[in-house]
Amino acid sequence: MNLTKTSESKAFGGLHQQFSYASEVLNSETRFAIYLPPNASSSTPVPVLYWLSGLTCTDENFMQKAGAMRVAAELGMAIVTPDTSPRGGAVPDDPQGAYDLGLGAGFYVNATQAPWSTYYHMYDFVVSELPKVIEQHFPVNRIKSISGHSMGGHGALTIALKNAGEYCSVSAFAPIANPTQVPWGKKAFSQYLGEDESSWAQYDTCLLLKTFQNEPVPALVDQGEADNFLEEQLSTDTLKKMVEQVNYPMQIRLQAGYDHSYYFIASFIEEHLRFHAKYMELA
Repeated sequence: MNLTKTSESKAFGGLHQQFSYASEVLNSETRFAIYLPPNASSSTPVPVLYWLSGLTCTDENFMQKAGAMRVAAELGMAIVTPDTSPRGGAVPDDPQGAYDLGLGAGFYVNATQAPWSTYYHMYDFVVSELPKVIEQHFPVNRIKSISGHSMGGHGALTIALKNAGEYCSVSAFAPIANPTQVPWGKKAFSQYLGEDESSWAQYDTCLLLKTFQNEPVPALVDQGEADNFLEEQLSTDTLKKMVEQVNYPMQIRLQAGYDHSYYFIASFIEEHLRFHAKYMELA
């Protein structure tokens, strides 16, 4: 695949770069950002943390606001941030222009329903196509972990559980943990996947945990107690109960006074990167 570099900046001795290319999976032009630490080279390829952002975000939010590059440079870890949905003139959006469906709201699923099914294959993009592109074009190895926020936390957890042998570790900030039971998830899944709710279960962390039988992926979740979406959309209590019920190795931390914003992410991202580094054998 031919990549087009759209920006490059030096940061903490490494490089932050943005690229675009024509995605076969998304049937549209897409963009991603990558941070390469100073030690990354063809002779010393580095592991990768894939970060999945939340509703309305692009590849830029995490790279600009989270403060992760300093720690990634120290640890010798690359970070890759894809966009949150396909984009372009032909890509469908919510007819009412709502923020929780369509552009910026791919929910990391493979859509099966028209008009979404031609483009909205964010699950296959994150799991299959993007890692191949990264491993082909950049000095990285095949060691990888995954993390995300809100809708991206949902994506990170479900992807790790469905592909347990592919990821060293997974973490999430304020994930939508039980989307089949909350307004955001019900709206998106009914449009992308159809009205048959049995097809929704494969993208629900709590339901995946209920039937999980593979080698566990070590997991860390942080949730702000002052998050205004906590009760209606995130289902952290349900996640805690399911983790305890199946004895899954997922640490869930409630952080007093923190909300849903990038101030919250920036406050704990270093701990998350060091968590992943341990399982990547960087620490």
